[in-house]
Amino acid sequence: MPFVTASSGTSVTAATAPGSTVTLEDLEVSALWLRDACGCSDCRHAGSGQRLRSVLALDAGTRASIVDIRGDDVEITFAPDGHVGRYSLAWLAANAPGRGEVFDDRSERSRRVWAAADLAHGPPSVAWNDFIDPGLCRSTAMRELFDLGVLLVRDVPVVPGKVLDVARTFGFVRTTNYGDLFDVRVEPQPINLAYTGRAIAAHTDNPYREPVPGIQLLHCLSSSASGGENVLIDGFAAAAVLRAEDPSAYALLTTTRLTFGFQDARTSLRASGTTIEVNAAGAVRGIRWNERSIEPPQVAPHLVDEVYRSLGAFAEVIARPELALHITLAPGDCIIFDNTRILHARAAFADGAGARHLQGCYVDLDGLASTVAVQQRPLR
Repeated sequence: MPFVTASSGTSVTAATAPGSTVTLEDLEVSALWLRDACGCSDCRHAGSGQRLRSVLALDAGTRASIVDIRGDDVEITFAPDGHVGRYSLAWLAANAPGRGEVFDDRSERSRRVWAAADLAHGPPSVAWNDFIDPGLCRSTAMRELFDLGVLLVRDVPVVPGKVLDVARTFGFVRTTNYGDLFDVRVEPQPINLAYTGRAIAAHTDNPYREPVPGIQLLHCLSSSASGGENVLIDGFAAAAVLRAEDPSAYALLTTTRLTFGFQDARTSLRASGTTIEVNAAGAVRGIRWNERSIEPPQVAPHLVDEVYRSLGAFAEVIARPELALHITLAPGDCIIFDNTRILHARAAFADGAGARHLQGCYVDLDGLASTVAVQQRPLR
C-alpha cells in the first residue's frame, strides 16, 4: 500500500512517483487513509462534518502523486482522482493511525476515579440559579458531573415535576415504564423495593434494560423521616480494587454475561451484560450491578461456583466503608449521578416508613457528554 512518511524539522516541496514516500518526523500514513480523512467541503459537510462520499467510493489504489510540505502545512495531490487534500503536521501527529487510542470518553482512563475520602466535603455542588446560568459555574458543574459521575444541585424549587426541568438543562429525558418521572416514597402496594421503608443495597438502576439509563436524577420534595440516608459508591473505584486484589474474579466478571430481570403486571424486562464492562483496551467503562434483579447465572456447570465466588468478592469490595459517600438530601436538593458507573444505596427509615418524597427521572448519558463537549469548544 502506498504511504506518506515524514521526518523531523523538514520543510520541503516534493513530487513523488506513485508508491514513493516523503519523510518527515517518523510519521507513516496510508494514502488511502489520508484521502478519506480530507476535511474539505467536497468531502465533508460543513455543518456536521459528516462524510459526503461513501467508503465504497474510495479507490483501493489511491496514492499520493504530489506532496507539498511547507512548515506545518501539508498539501497532497492524490491519484488516480487528482483530489487535493490539506492537513497540518500537528494534526497528523495526533491523529494518524497508531498515534492514539480508539475514542472512548466513558472509561476510567478519561474520568476521575474516587473514594469517599476524595470527596470529604461531599459531592461537587452548585446552586440552581448558577446551574441554569450559562456561565463558568454551570460549565464547571457539568464537567465535574461527567468526570466524577456525581453532582448535587442545591436550592432547586420544591415543585412537583421540577426534576424534569433540571434534566432538560443538559440532556433528553428517557421515558420508561415508570413514566417520564417517578416518585420515590413509601407505597402501600409497592412494585419496587425502592418504594418501601427498607434499606436498599448498593446497585445501579435498571440493569434489565438495554441500554441501561445513563444518568439518574433524584429531587427531594420533602423529608421529615428519620433515616433514609443516601450512599454513593464509585463503581470504577470498586472495580479497580477487585482488579488489584482478586484478578481472577475481575477477569470472570468482565467476560461473563449475567441476566437481570424485572416484571410487574404490565412489564416484563430482561437484559444481559457483564457485571464490569471494559472497552477494547481493557479499561473499565461501565458497571451493571443489582442483586435484587440478577438471575441465577447461565454458565458452564464447572464455572457456577466460581461465578458466585466472584460476585461475592465484588459485593465485599462494594460494601467497604472507605468507598461509600454518605449524603442526606434536604428539600430542594437534586442529586445527579452516572447510572452506568455510580452505585447508590439507601439506609432504612428508622420508623420503618418515613415521610420522605423524592421525584426522579433518567437522562441518556450522551446528552451530558454532548453538553460538556460543546462547552469545551474553543471560542470563535
